[in-house]
Amino acid sequence: MCGIVGLLNISGAPIDSEIFRGMTECLKHRGPDDEGYFLIDTKSGNHGIYGGNDTPDDILASNYAFSPHKRLDAAVTVQNVFNLAFGHRRLSIIDISPSGHQPMCNSSGTLWIVYNGEIYNYIELRAELKNRGHNFLTQSDTEVILHAYEEWGYDCLNRFNGMWSFALWDIRKGELFCSRDRFGVKPFYYYWDGNHFAFASEIKALLRCPIINAKPNAEAIYRYLVSGYSEGKTNTFFDCVKPLEPGHFLTMSESGLNLHRYYTLKFNRELGVFNENELSTYTGEFMELLRDAVKIRLRSDVSVGSCLSGGIDSSAIVCIVNELLKDYGYGRSVIGDRQRTFSACYEQDICDERKFIKEIVTTTDVDPYYAFPTGQRLWEEMDELIWHLEEPFGSTSIYAHWDVMRLARDQKVPVVLDGQGADEMMAGYHTYFNVYLSQLLYEKQLRIYWREFNAIRGMTNNPVFSTFSFVLPLYNILPNGLRTWILNNVVKGRILKVQDPGLLNRSFLTKHSGMDQARVERNLQEALLKSETEYGLIEQLRYDDKISMAFSLEMRAPFVDYRLVEFVFSLPACYKIHDGWTKYLLRSGTKGLLPEAIRWRKDKLGFPTPEQAWLRGNQKKMEEIFSNKEFRASDYLNQKQILQNLNRLLGEGSSDGLSAIWKPLNLELWLHRMFP
Repeated sequence: MCGIVGLLNISGAPIDSEIFRGMTECLKHRGPDDEGYFLIDTKSGNHGIYGGNDTPDDILASNYAFSPHKRLDAAVTVQNVFNLAFGHRRLSIIDISPSGHQPMCNSSGTLWIVYNGEIYNYIELRAELKNRGHNFLTQSDTEVILHAYEEWGYDCLNRFNGMWSFALWDIRKGELFCSRDRFGVKPFYYYWDGNHFAFASEIKALLRCPIINAKPNAEAIYRYLVSGYSEGKTNTFFDCVKPLEPGHFLTMSESGLNLHRYYTLKFNRELGVFNENELSTYTGEFMELLRDAVKIRLRSDVSVGSCLSGGIDSSAIVCIVNELLKDYGYGRSVIGDRQRTFSACYEQDICDERKFIKEIVTTTDVDPYYAFPTGQRLWEEMDELIWHLEEPFGSTSIYAHWDVMRLARDQKVPVVLDGQGADEMMAGYHTYFNVYLSQLLYEKQLRIYWREFNAIRGMTNNPVFSTFSFVLPLYNILPNGLRTWILNNVVKGRILKVQDPGLLNRSFLTKHSGMDQARVERNLQEALLKSETEYGLIEQLRYDDKISMAFSLEMRAPFVDYRLVEFVFSLPACYKIHDGWTKYLLRSGTKGLLPEAIRWRKDKLGFPTPEQAWLRGNQKKMEEIFSNKEFRASDYLNQKQILQNLNRLLGEGSSDGLSAIWKPLNLELWLHRMFP
């Protein structure tokens, strides 16, 4: 797990090594264990291999073809004309010896790579490549990527099971080949102006480059303020910085930049007919895939622990790890005799999940560790939190993740498993009830609709939600033209009254209001697919990466194993929601593995925080921020209206008021931090 940086000047203009080193060093938190550089003149082939201030002496003394023997300094630019540079910061997880140093090259020196991530099936791929005549010098998964590219070219991506972003320079072709994993677990940001191409694991590294004059992206800010939607698939909050989309690769050469999709997730649109025998078959295959996804994510040369929220997803992972450890002795070298778990807890009962966490602790006899996030510490660390997340975020729940990752770091556990990804593919959020009911109505499954509606009403025990669950599906099956009219003339206005009680700058609102697009779905699988590949999961994975890497940790998500995802999306919708239960496939499959109190838990919290108390307790601080004469967000927000509405918004019992004030607050703080 690492931080990667690269620059390529197509014109051949030399790269300033001091600037480039600064870009790389600002990602030290992603890789405190090692530092490496490769610079080359793409015309002549003249190149240099360098270390940095954090390159260990044993690496400088090693004799691999990619080993540096001196440190990068300002004289490099004066003495040489290098127009392509790779920088690497290493967090040592697999092959922690000098042979895992990067940038790395193949045996002939014709391929060079900087890589961030883990290829979990690298052991199997190495064996296959050896049978095909390849010779390996290291035990790293990085070298496996190089040989896989030699053997299969671009198609090597379809053979990887893991999370990755990498850039590979092919000297023979004069081509840069960059890739990101199927679902975007690992980040890859880039800038391209027709002459200069730059990439990095984090945006802050690109902002250190003088040729990149980034400004706030008004369209991204609008989506964030009005809908809370923070898109991470095709754009960022910085106007000239783009993410390489998940499931894509790009090539860069003298002819320019070309983007390619290498992966498309297929899905089953059908409702299906629920059958207990089929369910038994499906759950068996599902659990087999999940166990293997967990097992291969225990491959590590350093300690591994697990996040435990008390929900079914993280609990299932903890119990599977415990099963592998206790029953088979698998992973003992990296887990220890007892698995360590890390959880966020609170003194407020409304968001404290210790009673569920303790169910798992008692069942598995894990070694639990607890973090206790507070509103005071959130405000003290807000500047640092914004710096690491780089883009505005939706709620204070992010801080719970932050405190849990700090806890794991303090316990010297560099790798943690997490339950991210189950909700998006198995309909874990209650909002999916409406889509499922809409599909039942649209496909005239009235008997099943009525049964599910009553089951959901009993499950949620919320009359407002029950009414909404009845009305929205009826709306969803209306003809498209009528739905559009209602949306534009009735729904949109009411949404803005809740989410924008006069807080937005009117000219900003008018300019961008045409961007609104309703996500009205009447096919559950299609809605889940969009959440998996377009917005929900991508956003969560971005948070997970940046928060874990802020503490030099690697987070692994077994539910994002592509084999498991593809299997779940191949099933009919009736095995996702059944009898009012979300994630029915997982609940069925974990019988005998999880305590019943967890398996049939009704509520859905995730990583909650006492947000209302945290914001109310800092009202004076918020008043200072919103009354500041150097108010940065005036192009987007109405400063006067925010101050006038502050008491009312903080006093509302619902989350709508908190959301309406949190997003302007976060935006203003973000602008001050990222555009000083």
